[in-house]
Amino acid sequence: MNVLIKSGTVLRSGGPVKADLATEDGRFAAFLSRPAITIDAEGLVALPGIVDIHGDGFERHLMPRPGVRFDAALALRDTDRQLVANGITTAFHGVTVSWEPGLRSVEAAAEVIRAIQSLRDRLSCDTRLHIRWETFALDQLPMVLEWLGLDPQPVIALNDHTTGSVLKGSIARKLPQMAERSGLSQDAYKALLDSVWTRRDAVPAAIEKVATTAKAYGNVLLAHDEATPEERRRFRALGARSSEFPLTLETAAEARRHSEQVILGAPNVVRGGSHNGALNATDAIRAGLCTCLASDYHYPSPLHAAFKLAGPDQAGLCDAWKLVSANPAAAAGLDDRGTIEPGKRADLLLVDASRAGHPEIVATFCGGRLVYATRALHVAAAPVAAA
Repeated sequence: MNVLIKSGTVLRSGGPVKADLATEDGRFAAFLSRPAITIDAEGLVALPGIVDIHGDGFERHLMPRPGVRFDAALALRDTDRQLVANGITTAFHGVTVSWEPGLRSVEAAAEVIRAIQSLRDRLSCDTRLHIRWETFALDQLPMVLEWLGLDPQPVIALNDHTTGSVLKGSIARKLPQMAERSGLSQDAYKALLDSVWTRRDAVPAAIEKVATTAKAYGNVLLAHDEATPEERRRFRALGARSSEFPLTLETAAEARRHSEQVILGAPNVVRGGSHNGALNATDAIRAGLCTCLASDYHYPSPLHAAFKLAGPDQAGLCDAWKLVSANPAAAAGLDDRGTIEPGKRADLLLVDASRAGHPEIVATFCGGRLVYATRALHVAAAPVAAA
């Protein structure tokens, strides 16, 4: 579908401009060579689609209540509708591969990954894979290495929630939730954790193996929950060029000194702080220490975080929108999207921003195809026309 979007305010790389906008053959076009339909975007803002590099909200569709699990294909289709309704046109589903049984087991991950690979050509959102490998999941390592060879290439993140559970005592607070998620009793979960901890000397070699394989395949490697600048330097040496959810401003600053991406959660911005006392994303952004915002666990948040950061008059929208579109695209190694430029993939949002604090997605285009609309758009046929 070739489209001419007329009279909207288009967010270009240099800022918003009142302009017409053309898409042809799924990409933004400088001009139209064939007839198209026209859409009246008067009063609307045209924005590049949101690129969500880290989101696990789909888990609520898989298991809306503890122990209540639904078919992965059904869950992904339902998630897909929620993604495009919230302006997310590229989504990396954060599939955790842990040593735990239950929701985050290797068997559960395999089911989700098979469903993504089978369904992705029929989903509206460009749905991709973000493998969140728990570094103590040693028995699961062969399957993780095999998945790194999938097409399209997954993002792979190094996660270690085991060390903190053991050494920092967080297991006492989180044990009921983690045991419930795994389907084990609290005593059985604690016994399993203790057993896993005895293998900690094998973890560094496993991390090296994942990093080496990711480099060979060309996968983007992320490091999650880095606690210190020293950890950032260690994972940088392994090839992790982005810091995902660093725990301190000093760690984020170490990444930015090397022009690396720093990924934090958009819900943190929307809510005014972290739900678990972690680094405040708004403070990090103001200090120039956060470059990407991810949905994390809440798909509406990237849109609302960007508009909140832009201010009531939207004066800061150009910089704020980079946090949810251009920068995450760069962090994920996707140079074909994230900005509105001729030749780029036509992932596009039409947003009604007239109500302060409540931006509304009016229409979502993925690869030039209209996949979501909240109201009847004024559409007409048009001859060949310049953008």
